[in-house]
Amino acid sequence: MAALFEKTVINGMTLRNRMVRSATWEGMCEPDGRPSQKLIDCYADLARGGIGLIISGYTFVRPEGKQLPGKMGIHTDDFAGDFENLTAAVHAAGGTIAIQLVHAGGQTNTKTAGRQPVAPSAVKVAQFPEMPAELTKNEINEIVKAFGDGARRARSWGFDAVQLHGAHGYLINQFLSPHTNLRTDEYGGTIENRCRFLLEVYRKVRETVGEDYPVLIKLTGSDNLEGGLENADAVNAARKLAQAGIDAIEISAGTSASGKQNATRTKINTPEKEAYNLELARRIKKAVGCSVMVVGGFRSYEIAEKACIDADMDFISLARPLIREPGLPNRWLQGDRSPARCISCNSCFGPGLEEGGIYCVMEKREREKATKS
Repeated sequence: MAALFEKTVINGMTLRNRMVRSATWEGMCEPDGRPSQKLIDCYADLARGGIGLIISGYTFVRPEGKQLPGKMGIHTDDFAGDFENLTAAVHAAGGTIAIQLVHAGGQTNTKTAGRQPVAPSAVKVAQFPEMPAELTKNEINEIVKAFGDGARRARSWGFDAVQLHGAHGYLINQFLSPHTNLRTDEYGGTIENRCRFLLEVYRKVRETVGEDYPVLIKLTGSDNLEGGLENADAVNAARKLAQAGIDAIEISAGTSASGKQNATRTKINTPEKEAYNLELARRIKKAVGCSVMVVGGFRSYEIAEKACIDADMDFISLARPLIREPGLPNRWLQGDRSPARCISCNSCFGPGLEEGGIYCVMEKREREKATKS
């Protein structure tokens, strides 16, 4: 059997293959963060499509950590029934699902957050819509606790794992990056200090869910930004996480201010442009003993398979291709190994803002054209 379709296990969580649906914002939740039936159906479709692991859209652990409309929240026990329906639907469709926990930090605005945004430092950078307030130590402790509370809810509501979001310029990444962390206390300065918040969050989550529950992280391999987190420091952070007991690390890169080297690059139309974070992930894989996932521009079966075999990647993550083709894993498994039909135009995110949910605009246009003809 091809390496991509081998059955695997992460801390007791059995996955039917090495393909992961990487987290993305879907814009399908109620204004308060409650998951909608549309989102439940979306995840059930992914499960039926054959993906090994679904990682949910980024889910805020506190209201001021919300970034976009339609974003999921896990900040209250009131959503128990809705989340239990979500996980039950995924499991009934044969799937496995992790929830991604996040705090947007300075990467939001006052209207959405309900207060002035917060960040490691009161610094105005391109990725922040407005000047954030510097977090006090008490506020840091409260956010750490909120991650733990979110993980507690996730496990009790039927999620198979949790993933922390430590990439793409959100709060954990903001603490890691010297671009956004100018603190002079124990949370700033050296990479050891800049890792403190990350490790406090991980340890609180691990303490809450126990050793027998998978805890993952999406970690930036580089900010791809002048003055930002560089790969050597990312390797250092990954090593510390592995030593602390993290079960898997998913490598991405870039922030919204990283220009053409952001997390969702466009025009991935040749094999040479695919797997653009693979070298960063390879360096981290060499430094850790836990499983490593890599996301970023995978469109071809051959490139994904090669990353598993030649680059020793444990898992290959995809997001945009599965918006257009939730059944891509099954298509490849059944022998049609032509590339994903995603053209990396990023038009799928527009409907999330305008219509209450992302979808592939190109696919819709093609269906409408075929209907008319």
